[in-house]
Amino acid sequence: MAEKCCLEDVSGVAIHSQRNLLSLQKNYMFKAVYNNGRSFALKRIVVFAVKNNLNTNRIGITVSKKIGNAVVRNRSRRIIKESYRLLSKHNFIANGFDIIILARAPITGACRQDIDAELSQLLKKLRLLD
Repeated sequence: MAEKCCLEDVSGVAIHSQRNLLSLQKNYMFKAVYNNGRSFALKRIVVFAVKNNLNTNRIGITVSKKIGNAVVRNRSRRIIKESYRLLSKHNFIANGFDIIILARAPITGACRQDIDAELSQLLKKLRLLD
């Protein structure tokens, strides 16, 4: 039987054990990043970031219902998550930030390489990526 891949601690942050990826889950966490963070946007994605005073990054991915049905939204979410995972594996992403990646409508026709390029460009603008 498969092991449960997502545990939630008392602070409302989900810990994904397979990838060591902390995710933002609660509405107040997203609001704090939206209100206090810096943001940069390109054609397909917008990235918000704010310091979190932790040793790790927490990531939140937002895909609106305007993007498409559940299948399209989940595919977009998986592509964004994989792009972030590959960037953090091959490059140094600064630690101690809450990061929200917001998908825009043109993401539906994009391949992963396009998302990789935009995400790395936006993280460089935010000075989170070397």
